[in-house]
Amino acid sequence: MRRIYILLLAVMLVCIGCEWRLTSSDDKQEVRVAVERYDRIQSLYLTTGDFSALQQMNTVYPQQTRTLIEDVLKIGHVNDSEINLKFLAFYQDSTLQTLLAEAEQQYANMDDINQELTDAFARLQEMIPDIEVPLIYAQIGSLDQSVIVGNGLLGISLDKYLGKDYPLYLREDYGYTAEQRQVMTRQNIVPDCIGFYLLSLFPMPSEYAQSQLGRDMHIGKVQWVVNQAMNETVFNTLYTRNVGHYMKSHPDVTTTELLQKNYFINSAEISTGLTDSD
Repeated sequence: MRRIYILLLAVMLVCIGCEWRLTSSDDKQEVRVAVERYDRIQSLYLTTGDFSALQQMNTVYPQQTRTLIEDVLKIGHVNDSEINLKFLAFYQDSTLQTLLAEAEQQYANMDDINQELTDAFARLQEMIPDIEVPLIYAQIGSLDQSVIVGNGLLGISLDKYLGKDYPLYLREDYGYTAEQRQVMTRQNIVPDCIGFYLLSLFPMPSEYAQSQLGRDMHIGKVQWVVNQAMNETVFNTLYTRNVGHYMKSHPDVTTTELLQKNYFINSAEISTGLTDSD
């Protein structure tokens, strides 16, 4: 009888161990990011006037639709009685119809961007454990903001990422400089998403805003974190190099502390002797 009891106890211990391993593995959920294709439903309504597409925009994506109409396009309130017709009429402009068609063609497949976002947010969660992954969606604006962040959502305006040599961007009446066009590419979508999201979570302190140096340094900190999340040097400025030097010299400083606290301001460490050529 005692031998049976010991055998049962051993089996129970093994099972408890197995359960613990499964629970531990399950608790660590892998980050998977996929861009919600709001832009496809939007494009369907704005090119064909399909009423079912409009219904889906208002019922499945109410916050995205409100943000697009009220904050991006600024053509009225989503509850206005004539807003649907006004929204449709707004996009009948030939330029915007061209943007709709071009964006849908260039971004028919976004698997590469989904994978980049997945990898970037996985690294970001290792650096900032408490950070949450927003719901990311694609839309087509009217050449306004590139990325919109708020209320747990992050919207990518595909019309701002059609390529540095996209003919519309080259037109003088739009006034895009060569430097601006350089970042209006598919490759810049994920770094922009990470950067704007970090800025929404760690806005510039009032002390920073009072000086150009403070503003540049805060942006440099955010861009340095973007580089780490992307696992490549997307941004290579004096300020990102300053931040990199500081973090190597202060391994006890966490990424959260770096972004939250006013490091470098009123400190001798604001300049490490680096130059643009370093």
